[in-house]
Amino acid sequence: MSMVNKIVDYFRTSKVELLKVSWPTKKETTRYTLIVVALCLAVAVFFGVLDGIFNLGLEKFISLR
Repeated sequence: MSMVNKIVDYFRTSKVELLKVSWPTKKETTRYTLIVVALCLAVAVFFGVLDGIFNLGLEKFISLR
């Protein structure tokens, strides 16, 4: 099988597989996007607070010396 035939076969099978995919609706995509953004913000705030607490603790530990 030549390289060109392999490439054409790859795209044909890819197209067949993409037709089998159950794509989300616009409403579902928006909902999932908002969930991901909210979780990212929550994790960022959590680690920011944790960093602030550790920073204060480290400053107090260093000032004891």
